[in-house]
Amino acid sequence: MRRGWIDKLSINHPESVADHSFSMAIMGMIFSDLENYNTEKILKIILLHDLSESITGDIPPDQILKNEKTILENNTMEKILNNLPESLQKQYSVLWDEYQLNNSKEAKIVHQLDKLEMALQAKIYSNEGYSKEKLDSFFNSAKNEITTPKLLEMFKKILEK
Repeated sequence: MRRGWIDKLSINHPESVADHSFSMAIMGMIFSDLENYNTEKILKIILLHDLSESITGDIPPDQILKNEKTILENNTMEKILNNLPESLQKQYSVLWDEYQLNNSKEAKIVHQLDKLEMALQAKIYSNEGYSKEKLDSFFNSAKNEITTPKLLEMFKKILEK
């Protein structure tokens, strides 16, 4: 389960990391195809971006220092990838590094899609009656991170609904 929803909203059965990744994959596929990005690469990065959480669990940023979380996730991802053939280890490791470093256009899109999906989920919870004040931190985080004009437009539409 995604800890932020539990910790900040006390939701008993919140969105899971798998729910989040699947929603991101659908959003990423559609956005990438519409905008002529490398859809395969974006989907692979999306599928890898939270894979380490299948072992570590979802750790909110306020519960661990950023560099400690990065080390933990990198070590965990290395253990996961070591179970794959060497050619895939290298390919997925490169994509993982791109995501972690946020140094490719696809990685930048995935980071923004991560925030957009979070905002969409926050809006769902808002519509279910959860505190708008408690949800503001999620909306503000998305607002501060989403910079691609089309994704920003989608974010604004989410807020309108």
